[in-house]
Amino acid sequence: MTPSFWLDSLGSLERRPALPGDRDADVAIAGGGYTGLWTAYYLAKADPTLKIVVLEAEYCGFGASGRNGGWASGEFPVPEAKLARRYGAARAAAMHEALAAAVDEVGRAAAAEGIDCDYAKGGVISLVRSPAQLRRAQGSPGFLDAAAARAVCNADDVLGGVYSEHCAALHPAKLVRGLASAVERLGVTIHEGTRVRQITRGALVTDHGTVRAGTVVRALEGYTAGLAGHRRNLAPVYSLMIATEPLPASFWDRVGLARRETFTDERRMVIYGQRTADDRLAFGGRGAPYHFGSRVHPSYDRVPAVFDALRRTVTELFGIDPPIACRWGGPLGIPRDWMPSAGLRDGIAWAGGYVGDGVAASNLAGRTLADLIRGRESGLTALPWVNHRSRRWEPEPARWLGINAGLKATALLDAWDRRSAA
Repeated sequence: MTPSFWLDSLGSLERRPALPGDRDADVAIAGGGYTGLWTAYYLAKADPTLKIVVLEAEYCGFGASGRNGGWASGEFPVPEAKLARRYGAARAAAMHEALAAAVDEVGRAAAAEGIDCDYAKGGVISLVRSPAQLRRAQGSPGFLDAAAARAVCNADDVLGGVYSEHCAALHPAKLVRGLASAVERLGVTIHEGTRVRQITRGALVTDHGTVRAGTVVRALEGYTAGLAGHRRNLAPVYSLMIATEPLPASFWDRVGLARRETFTDERRMVIYGQRTADDRLAFGGRGAPYHFGSRVHPSYDRVPAVFDALRRTVTELFGIDPPIACRWGGPLGIPRDWMPSAGLRDGIAWAGGYVGDGVAASNLAGRTLADLIRGRESGLTALPWVNHRSRRWEPEPARWLGINAGLKATALLDAWDRRSAA
């Protein structure tokens, strides 16, 4: 059984062979998800002579790239105003503009490589469904009144909404598996079933051998904490999802999402959903606990209480109790300051910490790393996330206490908003 509805829908996956022993390369990449594959893709396109090797512990798309909500979102976790205070208005605007442009680049590259990933750029609507949410949302760019919001997504109790064009819905597993095939056509070597145990300057060390390279890339996202010396770099926090069976035309005639707009609402605990190309609701949210010591385990992918809460939220939003086809989850990487980064120092490159918005950001990261590795100065290499270093997370038990207390406080604040509206 694969770890998501998206991967299940592809049928059986052919595994690539493991690393057969020590190898030399120009660039060696740890991680066969979006970040590693986009980096390999743009490097190989820019310089076909490079010898590039990608090492993946399981198979390409096993992690967040094959499990996420299918949003290619132009949202950056750090607000533009906060970035402007730190880096200046021009660089902050450039960061947000580059990420918005990455939404289109994902679609362009997929089309160019013949990857049918159900890409549909309908934008995203954040629904306003309580007076407290309305107070917070009014005045936001893209604010819609109740009638305009319901015309996009006719959920229950809608008082307004905030719309952005910078988001596309897609099938994430089709994208990642198609991207893996595309980089192989460009001459990149991928070894699956090869877990990187250690990253050092000039080498990726595995149980199957060592790949020596002039540049090595860490692209492990939510699995970074399992790498020697990186336990406190990114906190692996779980997000869980459900997918319904295909829903009838009468439901979609009532609800809308005619352009496959992605949707969320203005509560503090993140929820996210899309209308899939085959007319399902794919819906997810945060709320699963952080596990002591940054542990990641397959058993954490499934939390019945969270799945039940997701189903109740679907009922609350749309007035239905739909048949559920699949339930799944997985870890995403959160830096201490919620600031994603991409960089290169002393022959070791990295990108990640996307805080759950990595589908488009990983594409931008791949292009950025390709420029950095090739020593090319560009508008991308001048963006404020380049070579940013987040403060490390606190040691345990402070990390466990702090993250889970934050999750609990977020849920309590949302409950307070609901009670205030009653």
